[in-house]
Amino acid sequence: QVQLVQSGGGFVQAGGSLRLSCEASGRPLSRYAMGWFRQAPGLEREFVATISWSGALQYYADSVKGRFTISKLNTENTVHLQMNSLKPEDTAVYYCAAGALRESADAYDYWGRGTQVTVSS
Repeated sequence: QVQLVQSGGGFVQAGGSLRLSCEASGRPLSRYAMGWFRQAPGLEREFVATISWSGALQYYADSVKGRFTISKLNTENTVHLQMNSLKPEDTAVYYCAAGALRESADAYDYWGRGTQVTVSS
């Protein structure tokens, strides 16, 4: 089992920044990539970004490229999502996940509880 504990998020005005963190614990973690997904009311969960456990590889959704940065130190069990230039359409519940280095939610085996991010216009 892998446990994922999320922190960060909150309320910010458009153009502002927020930082999300996700600490992983449990079974050998080096086999897992770490991803972030989000789900807005009435919409399906969508891919945001993913990073290999070493931190060497990162992939982003087109909608967040250039604004969001996923990061992780090889020596740490925590992944961060720095979100800059936030837009109202970024408003969603954000989920941390552990699984394969892919964009599909089906590729992830473990999920955090989610954290609300609200961006006002």
